[in-house]
Amino acid sequence: MSTRRQPKTPTAKGPEAWFDGDVYFNAYYAGEPPSRTRLNLVRFTPGAHTAWHRHAAGQTLHVTEGRGWVQSRGEELIELAPGDTVFTPAGEWHWHGATADQFMCHLAMWEASDSGEPETEWGEKLRPEEYPS
Repeated sequence: MSTRRQPKTPTAKGPEAWFDGDVYFNAYYAGEPPSRTRLNLVRFTPGAHTAWHRHAAGQTLHVTEGRGWVQSRGEELIELAPGDTVFTPAGEWHWHGATADQFMCHLAMWEASDSGEPETEWGEKLRPEEYPS
């Protein structure tokens, strides 16, 4: 067993190409090989959400505060609350973000690819009618 302190990383604003609204994240953990685990804390302002995207090895989200939404392409919209954990399988297109009237924070955990390929593929932004009002 070992304990190490992660280097402090500044809070970063999510790129406009990947998000609608203001989204901020902190990279909390990147595993040392052979681990490929990644962990970020992501903060969505009210109404902010991701574009459609998918992960090479899937993604787990754990909501820590606020209210939010998650949806896989062609599937039912799911409301999220503190304590909820969602797993999206590898390659499944989905989006997630805050409700229109509340902030939402979640821990995002995924694995970097072992092939050097990007672990996340970003698609188009949601059409206005895709985001719940």
